[in-house]
Amino acid sequence: MSARVDIRERLDDTEIAEVLGLVEAATEADGVRPLNEHVMLHLRYGGDPRARSLLLYQQDVLAGYAHVDPTDEVEGPSAELVIHPAHRRHGNGAHLLRSVLDLTGGRLRLWAHGGHPAAGALAAAFGMERVRSLWQMRRSLFAPLEPYTLPEGVRLRTFVPGQDEEAWLKVNAAAFAHHPEQGAWTADDLLRREREPWFEPEGFFLAFRGDRLAGFHWTKIHGSSDHGHEPLGEVYVVGVDPSQQGTGLGKALTLAGLAHLRARGLGQAMLYVDEANTPAIRLYEALGFARWDVDVMYAAV
Repeated sequence: MSARVDIRERLDDTEIAEVLGLVEAATEADGVRPLNEHVMLHLRYGGDPRARSLLLYQQDVLAGYAHVDPTDEVEGPSAELVIHPAHRRHGNGAHLLRSVLDLTGGRLRLWAHGGHPAAGALAAAFGMERVRSLWQMRRSLFAPLEPYTLPEGVRLRTFVPGQDEEAWLKVNAAAFAHHPEQGAWTADDLLRREREPWFEPEGFFLAFRGDRLAGFHWTKIHGSSDHGHEPLGEVYVVGVDPSQQGTGLGKALTLAGLAHLRARGLGQAMLYVDEANTPAIRLYEALGFARWDVDVMYAAV
């Protein structure tokens, strides 16, 4: 069958619906969503105008999708791609990845969610090697959870939409200055998430020292409608202003958020952490988390 790849700056409503249907089919087949939250939000709302969508068609049927994001001028563009389960093992993944590499001039970092063996084989066929891993860790919320103790002089309250955005963006940028996916968030990035059905201000904790924001823990609840699974809590983002690091605030914020998720009646909590971030992994292991799954980044070396 002949295949073609169309490149778009922005998808129309019909194309968006087709891509979302493809994503759901792949999620059901693989047990893991093939596109991260950033890409899913871009699909629905738009985002960086430099980003591109690649649509792979087999006889006018959407067989694959790739999102290419400029992300980092130094590291180069990043991409995620997915092939519909009904169109796998026919060379479509190679066709789509080749088109992505042609678009980026060969510079590319490719994310594969769940560390799927087929994704590793595809990357290896194009001379790409594993360069980064992002762990998903989980812990039972039925297991013992120590109470949190805030550092002296620090108070805790929840996020107020329309009031706290500017302060949060400033601390987020400082806390994640070396983490381009998180530290570069804009006001639009934050407001898009505030419009998402899962957003709950009462699960978004802010720690203040005086009038200055010192850190935060934003929790998230994945609903029971997600493929028939029980609701799952997430340590979505924990950030501490660099001037407050080493005070125990990060641990206290994490425990405060976990206590909130437990109070909501959830049985499990998850989080993502970079495999190279050994101090964070040690902290999370001490709090009862264990590795559950892994996302892998491949790049040409």
